[in-house]
Amino acid sequence: MQEDRDNFPVLVTGASGYIGGRLVPRLLQAGYGVRAMARDLEKLHQRSWASHPRIELVQADVLDRDSLTRACRGCWAAYYLVHSMNPQEQDFARTDLAAARSMTVAAAEAGLERIIYLGGLGEPDEEALSHHLRSRLEVARVLREGKVPVTVLRAAMIIGSGSASFEILRYLVERLPVMITPRWVETPCQPIGVRNVLNYLVGALDCPQTSGDTFDIGQPEVLTYRRLMEIYAEEAGLPKRLIIPVPVLTPRLSSYWIHLVTPVPASLARPLAEGLRNEVICRDERIRQLIPQDLFEPRRAIRKALARVRQQDVESSWSDAGRIPPAEWSTQDDPEWAGGTVFVDCRELIVEAPPEKIWPALSRLGGHTGWYYADWLWRLRGFMDRLIGGVGLARGRRSVEKIRPGDALDFWRVAAVEKPHRLLLIAEMKLPGQAVLEVTLHSLEGQDRTRVRQSARFRPKGLFGILYWYAVTPFHAFVFNGLLKGIAEAADAAILKGPQRCRSEEGRSR
Repeated sequence: MQEDRDNFPVLVTGASGYIGGRLVPRLLQAGYGVRAMARDLEKLHQRSWASHPRIELVQADVLDRDSLTRACRGCWAAYYLVHSMNPQEQDFARTDLAAARSMTVAAAEAGLERIIYLGGLGEPDEEALSHHLRSRLEVARVLREGKVPVTVLRAAMIIGSGSASFEILRYLVERLPVMITPRWVETPCQPIGVRNVLNYLVGALDCPQTSGDTFDIGQPEVLTYRRLMEIYAEEAGLPKRLIIPVPVLTPRLSSYWIHLVTPVPASLARPLAEGLRNEVICRDERIRQLIPQDLFEPRRAIRKALARVRQQDVESSWSDAGRIPPAEWSTQDDPEWAGGTVFVDCRELIVEAPPEKIWPALSRLGGHTGWYYADWLWRLRGFMDRLIGGVGLARGRRSVEKIRPGDALDFWRVAAVEKPHRLLLIAEMKLPGQAVLEVTLHSLEGQDRTRVRQSARFRPKGLFGILYWYAVTPFHAFVFNGLLKGIAEAADAAILKGPQRCRSEEGRSR
């Protein structure tokens, strides 16, 4: 049977997400063939493992049963790592149940031997169980009701660079020397390091005893969230934090507080904050005998996660989740159905350097590098966005040097990367319309020169969108000219001409 399996891949749904993006290379390293599935193939093509000889990239959606069945067909097992808890989803629990039902049918039709699902800890008979944790249990129930045997691994807080829970912990402790906290800081929990989670996921595939069963995964120590905060402060070399629990902070208020202090938006912070009130500890430790490994205590897991953050080497992030918003309307050769008015602000300059020399400066935009000019204005715009519930600038970027489609970049989402010629960003801040920012590098024929062109395009929504464009237009010359000159300066390239307006595109509408 094992020889037959060696000829068929393992399907990883959610391969562009936080856990999926880390699981794929570890399965390849273990010798498995992998079929990586995501809704946006562009988010997979730029991964370091995308060209591995045993990888296959497929585009499918768990809510589209036909595409999901095609993705399952030919595989012998599947990892189910999909959830809908993101700012774009209004009712994540309902969507998750629909997706789980779709998976059970697709898996059965494709003849899968088993499914491995990573869910959350929590007891179904607990009346005060949070909406998020109850949703995780309901997904597990639906998957188990299908014809294909399911292995359910239940975890509490995952400690790892880039995880939403770790980012909340990190920003709260680093930014607040005095914390007025909800009572959930005293709730017992049993976290687990992301490396241990991945070891269990890979190990379960080669452990037939786990098929059709449910296991709790966590490191041995039970501690409170207060203690986790204290350990983080110690590992980060911070002064001791004063933590004052009060009974008046509801989950809703906690989520707003988390939203303002951390990069995690309120829509995601609220279900996570609600879950923190529930005791999440392992009641079944059989998995430790079936898949033995060195379990990281919380201090060691935090230390390793911090090292990754400081080295700007975050393999995947919570912000990776979600689709790349469509931007067909923003191109010069838009299809007819894109329709509507599009405002354009286009500027360019010519520098004495090839595109290959300019690209590193362009690809480092945002995050710790900033925007090369008038960063205070970018920060002010991010702060205003945060106040009205937007993502703001707090997300930063996953890596200083590396950039790929699907990455969050401050309040933008990277839509396209064509090294060393084009970077396309789609706005995810709160706007009365849709906006993109594109920077292209055109090599001038027969010369060691490059035209650096920046285009900001905006499709307004209603009258307020039109008024918004005219309100911010006066700042464009100041901000965008400075951005172009800053890119040239960072690349140590002499400016030969500009910045100036691109008359061919300026003010274009249709």
